[in-house]
Amino acid sequence: MTLRTRLTLLYTALLSLLLLLLAVLVLAVMRNSLLGGVDEDLKSRYSQFTNLSEQLRLGPFASSDLQTPSTSSSGSLADPFSTSTSSYIRRTFPNFRVQIETLIGVDVAQLKDQAHGSAAQRRQLLDNLRRMTTAVRQSSGLDQYAPIVLTDDQLLRVISASDHRLLLTLNIPGYGQSSIPTRVLVQLAPYRYGRNTDNSLREVTALIYFGRSLTDTYKTLSILQTIMLVLFLFGAGTAAASAYLLAGQALSPLRMVQRAAEQIGGRTLAQRVPEPQTGDEVQSLAHALNLMLDRLEASFEAQRRFTSDASHELRTPVTAIQGHASYLMRRTQPTEQQQESLGIIKNESERLTGLIGSLLELARSDSGVLQLRRQPVLALLLLQDTARELRPLAQGQGATLNATGDEVAFEGDPDRMKQVVINLVSNALKVGSRHITLSSRAEPRGTPAVSGVRLTVQDDGPGIAPEHLGRLFDRFYRVEESRSRDQGGAGLGLSIVKSIVDAHQGQIWIESEPGQGAQVHVWLPLGNIPDMDDEDVA
Repeated sequence: MTLRTRLTLLYTALLSLLLLLLAVLVLAVMRNSLLGGVDEDLKSRYSQFTNLSEQLRLGPFASSDLQTPSTSSSGSLADPFSTSTSSYIRRTFPNFRVQIETLIGVDVAQLKDQAHGSAAQRRQLLDNLRRMTTAVRQSSGLDQYAPIVLTDDQLLRVISASDHRLLLTLNIPGYGQSSIPTRVLVQLAPYRYGRNTDNSLREVTALIYFGRSLTDTYKTLSILQTIMLVLFLFGAGTAAASAYLLAGQALSPLRMVQRAAEQIGGRTLAQRVPEPQTGDEVQSLAHALNLMLDRLEASFEAQRRFTSDASHELRTPVTAIQGHASYLMRRTQPTEQQQESLGIIKNESERLTGLIGSLLELARSDSGVLQLRRQPVLALLLLQDTARELRPLAQGQGATLNATGDEVAFEGDPDRMKQVVINLVSNALKVGSRHITLSSRAEPRGTPAVSGVRLTVQDDGPGIAPEHLGRLFDRFYRVEESRSRDQGGAGLGLSIVKSIVDAHQGQIWIESEPGQGAQVHVWLPLGNIPDMDDEDVA
């Protein structure tokens, strides 16, 4: 996962969480506001109901001129709520559910004292209330077979409350319908329903339920919730897009530094990464990279200068040693032991001469002095010429050398490319290969594909173990130290080959398994090849 993606996800997550919290907060505020409005409406309508009941003598008795309610021999209320009272309530409060439960001969203060008594007293109180509320109950807007019934805890809460009032949300069955969420105001209070003929107040203790359906309120909350969900999704999507763009803009200086750093190599240490004037950590990082490149360039330059100077200084004495050894072998009569020693001196000086030449060539390559004489080259013709030159050497070691493949024209330095092939064939002969094949073919490479040519040197030698393949192009690296030294190898041949291929903007790699021989592949871009005759091609 890229840094840009991580920043986008983090920013989106934080903003989404903030939007979610905001949406929940808005919904909670709106819910409380709507329910608070319903509660205020219930209280207002309840006050209106109690005032009308007192003025119009609407109560739990028939609207007659009786001074006191008639009772049966059992002492219970003989005349239940009148039909006229229920009809008036229904007409006056059509959207409300009203239920009145009369508590005959009960005082509110007495109920409160009993509610704070022992558990047995509370149980007896609740049983008495259940009997009285069931005996005398009138309702409007409710199914008479499904009245509002409070739990024991709710009854005790109404009795114990300072204002004997409780607001509840209950699911009340409708007429032949499923339960309807209803906000209910429950009030325990003396219920005044007019005056007697002697102008005294007519009242009785009652539990009054005043309810209003919450269907419309919940529908409003549902619509609001849907709107908030849409806004949340839109906000999250906008936040993700904005975060992606902002992260890209914030990381663009870092990507610029990265691209510049990727182009810097051993031959381009003079280049520096741009320092964006952002005044942040990216600018500090770019500055630190440039300081590091300054130190690396100085170190590499000192190393190249030492290699070049040392090689130049060593060339003269080594040439002198080689010349004197050859002179002594030709012009004197050395003994057998002296002849052997002079031969060793001559061979070692020749090896040192080759090593010095290789070091000078690598030093020139590292410093960028290695110049290529680019011209059109025919791949198969190059391989055939090289094979013809090296065939006597191969036959002298009992090996065969053949060249085959496609004739592909590419742009390069024919002398340098011949040097590449000669080094690869020499390595194959050194490891004892008996059959060496040089081949060429056209092959696009890269993304997008770039036209190119692949040159392959295949041998049937002992092969190379996998642990050595990654280090074969390192300087002075030898797979078998003793055998390479006996054959005059210094471990620089493949390093020189790679430097030449790199100068051609090509690639080189080796495929091998122990006992299966080796294949060295060199891929080179075709470059700018104009239409030409064979005489114009090297």
